Amino acid sequence: METNNLITGIHHVTAIAADPQQNVDFYVGLLGLRLVKKTVNFDAPDVYHLYYGDETGNAGSILTFFPFGQGSQKGRHGKGQAATTSFSIPTSAIDFWTKRFDQYGILYKNPQQRFNEVFIYFEDPDGLGLELVANDVDTRPGFTYGHIPLEYSIRGFWNIELWETTYERTEVLLANSLNYEFIAEAGARRRYAPKGGHAGQFVDIVWDSNNRWGMNGAGTVHHVAFDTPTDNSQLEVREAVLSAGFMPTHVLDRQYFHSIYFREPGGVLFEVATTPPGFLLDEEKAKLGEALKLPPWQERNRAQIEQLLQPISLEAVYQKYNINH
Repeated sequence: METNNLITGIHHVTAIAADPQQNVDFYVGLLGLRLVKKTVNFDAPDVYHLYYGDETGNAGSILTFFPFGQGSQKGRHGKGQAATTSFSIPTSAIDFWTKRFDQYGILYKNPQQRFNEVFIYFEDPDGLGLELVANDVDTRPGFTYGHIPLEYSIRGFWNIELWETTYERTEVLLANSLNYEFIAEAGARRRYAPKGGHAGQFVDIVWDSNNRWGMNGAGTVHHVAFDTPTDNSQLEVREAVLSAGFMPTHVLDRQYFHSIYFREPGGVLFEVATTPPGFLLDEEKAKLGEALKLPPWQERNRAQIEQLLQPISLEAVYQKYNINH
């Protein structure tokens, strides 16, 4: 089945965290992403679902979290996971970020070379694997609250890294059903890019049959979502995935996009999410992320849900990191 333009790149990555305030501190305060939506896990409404991204939460910039609370089980990186999530920064920004990590006591590995890019590996407070990848080809505007110079700010995703036993079957799925093509190889790493896509949005498969299996928990990725332009294109992707022998869910309403889910051959949970309706659906641009937004079917439970959720303070983050909001 022809899948050209049905998938345009990465839509979002969803991970698991422990403490929600610590999560907001790190992603808003330290990294300068915008909290574009504060809602709940639709399948477990006593848990937040926090969305971070660029100014309006464009597809390809959105890292989201289910923070299950301070007593959460810690996960383990390993096979069957999207183990590392990489953000794009300008080449000139490397020194800024290493100094910033030093200033705030963030451990990181010294800048390393991969393909034709330089990257810094670090982890969030829960141990989630992250990278900043410096490049001069990503022309997306960055986002900043002003505390990070715009010319050094994060531009969105550069790549995600799947840890697998082998690459062949996942490669077939990417090529035949998800509009990705193989573009580069370095040792046990193969890189794929969306056909006709923007800079970045890469999927890297890193394979090692001897690596241990990952374990879900705080500090691990829950799923990776690919971006599809419309409800109709989503149905076409679903048909392609079904025809390839996978078992996608029915379309689920996630309020800000519509979703289908299935597991790829290596065990990673994939989602295909629609670009619309987006995060301006129920909040104006200037107020994104400030109020707790619930799906319509949960509004009658608002008082109970709010009582169960640990309060989050954006103001505390603004003060801690000298953000003039």
